[in-house]
Amino acid sequence: MNPGHLELRLASAPGRWVLTATVLGSAIAAIDSTVVGIALPAIGRNFSLPVSSLQWVVTAYLVTLAGLLLVGGALGDRYGRRRVFVIGVVWFAMSSLACALAPDPAVLIAARALQGVGGALLTPGSLAILQASFAPDDRAPAIGAWSGLGGVATAVGPLLGGVLISAVSWRLIFLINLPLAAVVVAVARRHVPETRNAQATGRVDLTGAVLVTVGLVGITMAFIDAPGRGWGAPLVLGALVAGVAALGGFVLAEGRQRDPMLPLAVFRSHQFSATNVVTFVVYAALGGALFLLPVELQQVSHYSPLEAGASLLPLTIVMLALSARSGALAARIGPRLQMALGPVVVGAGMVLLQRAGPGADYLTGVLPGVLVLALGLATTVAPLTATALSSAPTELAGVASATNNDVARTGSLVAVAVLPALAGITGHGYLHPAQLAAGFRTALVIAGGASALGGVIAAAFIRDPPRRGPAVPGAPRPAMCCPLEATSLAGGAPAVRGAPEAR
Repeated sequence: MNPGHLELRLASAPGRWVLTATVLGSAIAAIDSTVVGIALPAIGRNFSLPVSSLQWVVTAYLVTLAGLLLVGGALGDRYGRRRVFVIGVVWFAMSSLACALAPDPAVLIAARALQGVGGALLTPGSLAILQASFAPDDRAPAIGAWSGLGGVATAVGPLLGGVLISAVSWRLIFLINLPLAAVVVAVARRHVPETRNAQATGRVDLTGAVLVTVGLVGITMAFIDAPGRGWGAPLVLGALVAGVAALGGFVLAEGRQRDPMLPLAVFRSHQFSATNVVTFVVYAALGGALFLLPVELQQVSHYSPLEAGASLLPLTIVMLALSARSGALAARIGPRLQMALGPVVVGAGMVLLQRAGPGADYLTGVLPGVLVLALGLATTVAPLTATALSSAPTELAGVASATNNDVARTGSLVAVAVLPALAGITGHGYLHPAQLAAGFRTALVIAGGASALGGVIAAAFIRDPPRRGPAVPGAPRPAMCCPLEATSLAGGAPAVRGAPEAR
């Protein structure tokens, strides 16, 4: 049997154990990303933090996750997907413990960066294990079950986090990862078979990983520190120059590497490049808006952490209900219309969320914006991800998916670093309701406009593929994109469940 692929059945006991391990493993990272945003006001009050430090609580995780995600997939292919997945789960759990015990902001931010490393190891591994373990005709049902069950887990996350924050402390949101991780490790070691890619040879591209991570750190530091220190400050200029130089070095290095983590040939497709530009713009708008929304709801509208977590539950429900149907529609008519209209609807939802101000009633002030935002995302995400996959060469499908995922996370990273300052939310201003409310309204106009711009770009550059003839009866249907893994309330990019992320 090929050591890279097995033939498990979803209906069998071994298949169900594998599904359980991967669902719970991916749920660890997904739940954590959704509850951190709810905890930001409590963390800020506990440590008396300015908004720049709250930005680092989010971006420290996103920097290492985005920088190392492709490497995590490559490590699993070479050294064993189960092994790297388990290491990632343990790493994530230990760094979660460090977050929970952090005595000061510096330790918390460092621990969040370590969490991102663990997330980069376990995130691609969960889906790669499914792809490699199940028989071909059971892979799509297995991925669909993984997506649905994971969606339920991420929907529960903000509610559970809100309860823990309100009843005890924000620190418990990190401790809940430990027992879950222990179960995942026990199930994976006992029931998940090891697989690897026998054709994955050569060195893992650690040079590229270091360069892209340093580049993201430098640019993020410059954007976050510039409002307080000024763009002419030596630290800001030095960080910006170092970041740009590192990213430039990354592009040069990837062009020369024998086994690059990001083969630049994938960008020869104009469709793929345009799709990733749309991805960056839309997810930047989404990440920036959802970084500020939980803070606004708690500091201005006086929602409890539980109420703030529950307020966005309809977003997950709509995504789970409509994303697969949206993908099926795009497969019939082509992705261009949905990718053009969807971001505009997302932008309209963000503008509607300006109503979430002082004394706003949930049914009239928050829910309409959430529903319109959810409808726009359900319209956009599945065709966007499917286009990213289909516009790249077949042999680079895994790289294409991981690249698109990374672009989304990088967009959120940049937006979380930039948007608060653009909207006038600096220092401790988020603790003053009037100042935060004014900045929040400005931020949503900026984010809404950016999302609509993504729709304009899609209309201009995305092309529908030629129509195919009628399907042959009995022929296997292509697997459709599945719903979002989670819409991170901490500013993280929603990860698309159902598209292969591992190389």
